[in-house]
Amino acid sequence: MRVALISICLAFCSLLSHNHTKADTIPEAAKKLMKCYSDFVIGFANNQLIFKDKTMMIWDDGIKNKSFQQLLDEPDLKDMFIQKYSTGLLKSPPAVNFDPGRIRNTLFFEKIYGSTSQEVKNNLVEIIWCPKIVGQKIMVTKVNGIDKKLLQISKELDEHPELKKYCTDIGGTFNWRNIKGTTRHSMHSFGMTMDINTNYANYGEWECKCTTEATIVPYVNRIPQMIVDIFEKHGFIWGGKWSHFDTMHFEYRPELL
Repeated sequence: MRVALISICLAFCSLLSHNHTKADTIPEAAKKLMKCYSDFVIGFANNQLIFKDKTMMIWDDGIKNKSFQQLLDEPDLKDMFIQKYSTGLLKSPPAVNFDPGRIRNTLFFEKIYGSTSQEVKNNLVEIIWCPKIVGQKIMVTKVNGIDKKLLQISKELDEHPELKKYCTDIGGTFNWRNIKGTTRHSMHSFGMTMDINTNYANYGEWECKCTTEATIVPYVNRIPQMIVDIFEKHGFIWGGKWSHFDTMHFEYRPELL
């Protein structure tokens, strides 16, 4: 009996070892996904991220020297971290095609927030945005506690009436769609992204009156740094730090911060 129990224990330990890579061999970026999305991602093994539902997703597809367009259109999970996002004041305009956060593996975010419009809608809740200075009703996802994080941001912004014009008439939260002019899914589809007032924002393709991402557009921004700092503090990146700038855009991406 004792020998049998030992054999069973050894077999079980071998199975665990096979299915889960040791912590010190897991890529640092993969660890960030495991930490930031712990309700969904539970492990890493054999070049794959492991989800709670036992499905897996390839980490590194092995394709080297992808062009910038390939990174946008066909990224693996590893590619999402290829450009480092820096918090705080932007000291100079971003270099051409430096867009940290725009390289997104859509399948990953569909696993987290929903793979259809209805799946995402099932997790949307209504919050009152900046009740003191704005009082606008918006729909956002409750996944990852994003509704609570946006309420915290709202509370901080509410103490700064001088920022009211930027926070009024929110440009958009949930909207299941592709990015205009592309076949790539917009992050607005997941209810974890916010565009603030478009009247005081700058967007590259609006500035050049063009519809191609290949056009180089001189950098412009009118969004106060205080707004950026508050969003970043709560796990959101800012589209104003992209060469393809989108200064109204804030997106929940804590793994990049």
